Amino acid sequence: MAESIYGYKIKTLQGNEISMDVYKGNVLLIVNTASECGRTPQLEDLEMLYKKYRASGLMVLGFPSNDFAQEPLEGEALKEFCEMNYGVTFPILEKVNVNGQNAHPLFHFFADKQLNGKTSRPPKWNFYKYLVGHDGQLIDSYWSYRRPKNRKIIRAIEKALSAADASKNK
Repeated sequence: MAESIYGYKIKTLQGNEISMDVYKGNVLLIVNTASECGRTPQLEDLEMLYKKYRASGLMVLGFPSNDFAQEPLEGEALKEFCEMNYGVTFPILEKVNVNGQNAHPLFHFFADKQLNGKTSRPPKWNFYKYLVGHDGQLIDSYWSYRRPKNRKIIRAIEKALSAADASKNK
């Protein structure tokens, strides 16, 4: 069986390190974001998904990255930009690298089929999305051009939430 994301640590915008296991039992949509990208309006769609499904167990996590030279902001300025321009209330985490040797270990996990059992695709651009099940296993990934409100993504989220609910009721 593939590894889960729960062994990885991430940092909040305030620099506090937390373990991904704080999200155990939730379905996660993990996205590398950037404030100066043509796809930045997807933040609004991500917020819509978060508001619609968070009571059912969906968490959206935004990981700002400057790997594609479109994220000049740092720290609280990232959060303020997302809140003021797109109404974002889901967690925006510390800026990370998502590609190459310096990629954050979580994004190494997403890019390594031997670790995740599903895919070997690192983000090719901003707003690449990874759907992770309630068990911490990678379910699927979605190219940047695929908007969060795409039917395929919504169906996959609903299916993952249903599986999480069934697992809780056993």
